[in-house]
Amino acid sequence: MKIEAETAAEPSAGPGSSKPGPSTQVSLALDYGPIVLFFLANFLAPVDKSERIYVATGVFMVAMIAAMLISKLRFGRISPLLWFSGVMVLGFGAVTIWLQDERFIKIKPTIYYSLVAGLLFFGLRTGRNLLKLVLGAAYPGLSDRGWALLTRNWILLFLAMAALNEAIWRNTSTDFWAASKLWLFIPATFLFIIANVPMLLRHGLTLEEPAEVPPPPPVE
Repeated sequence: MKIEAETAAEPSAGPGSSKPGPSTQVSLALDYGPIVLFFLANFLAPVDKSERIYVATGVFMVAMIAAMLISKLRFGRISPLLWFSGVMVLGFGAVTIWLQDERFIKIKPTIYYSLVAGLLFFGLRTGRNLLKLVLGAAYPGLSDRGWALLTRNWILLFLAMAALNEAIWRNTSTDFWAASKLWLFIPATFLFIIANVPMLLRHGLTLEEPAEVPPPPPVE
């Protein structure tokens, strides 16, 4: 979704807070650091290869908890997508380790992307653009039409990533699936963001003041 989503840099930690929001670099580290550690643990953990996915899942869970704590203590808040991603990582990770069944951690991204897509679609249908609520400050001047188009595009991307995750984990090795998070899902997300810029500019996005590019939702 961290669609974690989770997570544009904001000018402040929240109403009434004196703590500054995280920079884009820090947001990226909080959102994508855990998945990088998951990848490294799955390849480098000094245990039998068949057990590495469970060690990596434990590392993933601890890293997510650390990211959430750092966000709360340093910036006074945890972004909605980071919350959502963290809860799913902890829930599916716990079941994976408890049952010693790697299918649960593998199917988690499918459920995450599908749920986020569903929530965004529900927001569009009910006149409450959830993407705008989360990332509004990151796209100054963007018209309602622009937000609707951007939300539609994110929905399509999340559905495509859910389908792709299903295809990969069901038809390839665990190592290939874990590696795809870094060499496929993350690059595809950033390319998607860049590809949307011309459309956003046509629908009112202003770039008059220097601003940091908001990080995308976390890759699950």
